[in-house]
Amino acid sequence: MQFETRFVCGVDEAGRGPLAGPVYAAAVILDPAHPIDGLKDSKKLTARSRLRLAGEIRLHALAWSVAYATVEEIEQLNILHASMLAMQRAVLGLNPAAEFALIDGNRCPQLPIPARAIVKGDASEACISAASILAKTERDQEMCRLADTYPLYGFEQHAGYPTAAHLAALAAHGVSPVHRRSFGPVRKVLQNAITR
Repeated sequence: MQFETRFVCGVDEAGRGPLAGPVYAAAVILDPAHPIDGLKDSKKLTARSRLRLAGEIRLHALAWSVAYATVEEIEQLNILHASMLAMQRAVLGLNPAAEFALIDGNRCPQLPIPARAIVKGDASEACISAASILAKTERDQEMCRLADTYPLYGFEQHAGYPTAAHLAALAAHGVSPVHRRSFGPVRKVLQNAITR
């Protein structure tokens, strides 16, 4: 897809589905003079490939920005609006600023520039793929940091997603301060603790 302006940013988020931790977003303006090979949806890359590409994106992009919304903001706003907030913060953090934004998904955050939502844009637009890689790698690193603080839950293994191991840890150890209390499996553990 071709756009008339040079400063087109791709925007994507990581971490809408997990039961714990912040939701991250990234915005990236790629440099046509420095194309990056291998950009694709971050979920289709190995962790090693994501880290390598994240380094190349930071080195060669015209601009990049990573932002997040906290667990508290997720609880206050709901996960959709918190994701939009993280995306907005990522776009506003770009320097130079973007003139147009391509957003992965079916809706756009409120932005001071024109924007277009593209369903599965992380598979079709290189700038969105780059944003998805940065958002995913930054969030994974944050979940590893949270694993050091809350070692009982295995965040470094599942990044907060509702795996069998995570659900078992929740049932065994209860809810940590970084769990999203409004999410069904976490809410269920809290309710069970009250009724015991």
